[in-house]
Amino acid sequence: MNLPNALTYSHTLLGECVGPGDTVVDATVGNGHDTLFLANQVGPTGHVIGFDVQTAALTATQTQLTLTGLSAQVDLHATGHEHVGDYLDDTTQIAGAIFNLGYLPGGDKTVVTQAATTLTAVKSLLQHLRRGGRIILVVYSGHPGGMDERNAVVDFCQALPQKTYQVLQYGFINQIHHPPFLLAIERR
Repeated sequence: MNLPNALTYSHTLLGECVGPGDTVVDATVGNGHDTLFLANQVGPTGHVIGFDVQTAALTATQTQLTLTGLSAQVDLHATGHEHVGDYLDDTTQIAGAIFNLGYLPGGDKTVVTQAATTLTAVKSLLQHLRRGGRIILVVYSGHPGGMDERNAVVDFCQALPQKTYQVLQYGFINQIHHPPFLLAIERR
C-alpha cells in the first residue's frame, strides 16, 4: 500500500466533512473528477457549485454528470472562481470546497490559475465555511507563474488565525519536478 498522493488525499479529507444535503464548491471544475466526487457526496438533496473559465472543461464535466445521473444537484458556471461570492447568499454555509491550481490537464497550458483570483475566492469561501468544513487547495507549481501563486497561497494560509482555523500541508518532499501538495483549511 502506498501513501496517497495530494489529489487522492483531498477526496479523503472532503469525504470526512461533506455529506448528504450539503452545499459545496468546486472552484476549478477542470475534467470534472472532483465535481463528480462532490455530487456523489452531497447526494440528490445537496448542491455543488462549480466554476471554470474554459468551455471545454464545463462541457466535458456536464457530459459526465448527465451520464452518471448527477446533473440535478450541480450548477456549473462559466466564470472564474473569484466570483464565487456572487453565487452564495448571506446565509449559505458550505461544508467544503476544492481548488486544483495550475492548468487543465490536457488543456491549454497558458490558461492557469492566478494568486490574486485564487485568494479572492478563498477569502470569500472562508466567510461561508461552517465549523468542521474544509477548503482544499491542491497546489501545482511547476508552470510559469506557479511558484508565485504557490508562495502567495502558502503565505496566506500560514497567516490564518489558529483559534479559528487549522491548516494542514500534505505532500511528498522527495520527488522531482515540483510535485503537487495539498493545503487543507478547516474551520474550528
